Amino acid sequence: MTLFIGISVLLTLLVVAWLVWSLLRTATADGISSERLNASIHRDQLLALEADLARGVISQQDFETTRDELQLRLLDDTESYEAVPRQRTTGFWSAKRTATAIAITLPVMALGLYLQLGTPEAMNPAASGHEKNEQLVQMVDSLAARLKDNPDDSKGWAVLARSYKALGRFEESRQAFEKAGDVVKTDPDLLIDHADVLGVLAGNSLVGKPEQMIEEALRMDPQHPMSLMMAGVASYQGGNYPKAVTYWEQLLPLLQPGSPDAQQVQANIDEARAMGGQPAAASNLLPSVPEGAAAGMTPDKINNMVDRLAARLKENPDDLAGWARLARAYKVQNRLDEAIAAYAKTGKLLDTDPDLLTQYADTLAMSSRSLQGKPSELINKALAISPTHPMALMMAGQAAYQSGNFAKAINHWQTALTVLPVNSPDIAPIKAEIADAKQRMGTTGKP
Repeated sequence: MTLFIGISVLLTLLVVAWLVWSLLRTATADGISSERLNASIHRDQLLALEADLARGVISQQDFETTRDELQLRLLDDTESYEAVPRQRTTGFWSAKRTATAIAITLPVMALGLYLQLGTPEAMNPAASGHEKNEQLVQMVDSLAARLKDNPDDSKGWAVLARSYKALGRFEESRQAFEKAGDVVKTDPDLLIDHADVLGVLAGNSLVGKPEQMIEEALRMDPQHPMSLMMAGVASYQGGNYPKAVTYWEQLLPLLQPGSPDAQQVQANIDEARAMGGQPAAASNLLPSVPEGAAAGMTPDKINNMVDRLAARLKENPDDLAGWARLARAYKVQNRLDEAIAAYAKTGKLLDTDPDLLTQYADTLAMSSRSLQGKPSELINKALAISPTHPMALMMAGQAAYQSGNFAKAINHWQTALTVLPVNSPDIAPIKAEIADAKQRMGTTGKP
């Protein structure tokens, strides 16, 4: 913008300078004088006549006669000439005043015409972008107004929901997705967008309903890139790092080798492997690791990674999902006090996330070696949100067992058996706990 203005001003000044110089420069002489011209002609003729006499071409008498004629003719020419001096204007608009007027009015008129006919705002990218954003907002609002008159247009609501998402109007996007109805449930792209919006509204957490929508999108299209990416994120946020690795490793072959996206996914895989205690795997889709570089994630590297996450959260304390990740990382490292402090900063996520509640309760129990008190309260809260949450049921049974309420413990564990996969490794230990609880009930005679 500054360069454009500078060039425009320079060109305008050059034009003004050229016009003013033309008006103010000193005028030349009044032209060729008729008197001087006649005198010069007669002088040349006289010299020619004298030359003829010297060469003997004419006689002395002819010379004198012709000379007298020339002199008389010259006298007539000079006497008939009356010098007329150049008349200079004496009006108001002198050359100087005209030059001054041009110097002032020309730039002003040029600026005025540009402001009237040009587009000054086009030189400002921010203003131009703001104008485009305003046009987009007007288009979206116009679509919303039309859908009020035609509420059964499911595809229209889906378009509006995506438009609201692009504008960052997430609550309005959520409402529009809900009004789109079944059309969202049959399109993996729309399902993923809907899940993303719900995740943002839940504090950037995909655990719960967003994760269920992501899984549904994958059932429709197992090779859907964005679904695989977000499924990995949801598993990572839920602390299931091996599952996150599985999703991201399925995604990696779908990306262009060596691209920024592929490099980012590989970094996610390495981090998830480190968090889950798995060795980092080399990928032939990325540039080879320089010789001499570490082949895996050492404890020091994991500590550095966790410490970097903690440092970022100090600068961004409102990242609730980030605090949840940090708490799980501290828990894996057995830094229980730091994990408990991080869980306490997850805020409103504790009101909606049964996974987070059970992890928090488990950390407190590991620290105090008991599920009574605060851990038990968190477990009951998780069950209130999700009555069939396997981990919450198992921990609730353990808490009841510790308090001597064996019947309640058995009830929780038997419910857990109905929701666990048939091949779950937790089934055998739970059955053993149930048998032990029943034996204790028979011994003590207490329910």
